[in-house]
Amino acid sequence: MRVAVFAKAPVAGRVKTRLAPLLGNEGAAALHAQLVRGSLATALDSGLGPVELWCSPDAAHPFFESCAARYGVSLHAQSGADLGARMSHAFEASHARGEALVLIGSDCPALASRTLRAAAAALASNDAVFVPAEDGGYVLVGLAKPAPRIFEGIGWGSGAVMMQTRARLAVERVRWEELDTHWDLDRPEDYARARAQGLVPETTA
Repeated sequence: MRVAVFAKAPVAGRVKTRLAPLLGNEGAAALHAQLVRGSLATALDSGLGPVELWCSPDAAHPFFESCAARYGVSLHAQSGADLGARMSHAFEASHARGEALVLIGSDCPALASRTLRAAAAALASNDAVFVPAEDGGYVLVGLAKPAPRIFEGIGWGSGAVMMQTRARLAVERVRWEELDTHWDLDRPEDYARARAQGLVPETTA
């Protein structure tokens, strides 16, 4: 079993752009970096196995190098035309080693290590596991065996991602389980929610 964390480099003006009016470009990038570090800590705390940081646009950014040094994770460059292809590539790499993989993003500060462990447990009797997101996507996907077609024909970034994925799962006859729905931190109201729950500090500088 391995855990993959997908993350973009924290470049001001290119990440968390919907939070820029509230935090400024630099503040939004700092928040993004904090969320990536939190996701890595959660992945490591799960104790499921080696943790991989899959980097976009590549693994050369100094932030990623600092994460590798601080957390002892391996760095991998994301590869693919869209998010589905990039996730499929990560799963292919893990399955080629004969290992199941649980993959998370870096936008869900409420995602706890116990949920990752529950996802791993679900893979003992299912081909796939998901943690749906309130916005219609999902914040975690785990696969016990290859199922690349479930990432095809999905409207990534839309509110129909999980619904379309369920349809793909049914067509491909993939056995799956869904855990409790979580929420992403993308908008000012999400930031206020995270602040109220103590998931992010008052300042991210």
